[in-house]
Amino acid sequence: MGLVLDTSALIALERTDADWSGLERLGDEAVALPAVVYAELLVGVQLADTPGRVAERRARVEALAQAAGIVDFTAGIARHWAELFATLSRTGQLIPANDLAVAATARALDFGVLVGAQDEQHFRRVPDLRIVTL
Repeated sequence: MGLVLDTSALIALERTDADWSGLERLGDEAVALPAVVYAELLVGVQLADTPGRVAERRARVEALAQAAGIVDFTAGIARHWAELFATLSRTGQLIPANDLAVAATARALDFGVLVGAQDEQHFRRVPDLRIVTL
């Protein structure tokens, strides 16, 4: 088993000044960083309001990427994404595209998703997805 990291969990950690360096595992579970989450974190680096904050965020993001590894959006993940998009669209429960990519990555790896409390509800719309709230 393992967990893919959603940006919402990482933002929640950042707000508590928690150290991300040990995030290659959470307890007994391996941790993976979806490419789309890596991209969202890099946006946070670009939008930081001071040079010091840019450097701090960049270092944190790169250390996490090194420790957890980045999971590319592969053809297999794309198939899960398409299936989830169709399923959620039919029920009128579609979630944001980037979160759909996170869920598809988790399903393809047979992992759960670590989320912040703010994003928990829409991930719960995804069938057969284990959600762990930070």
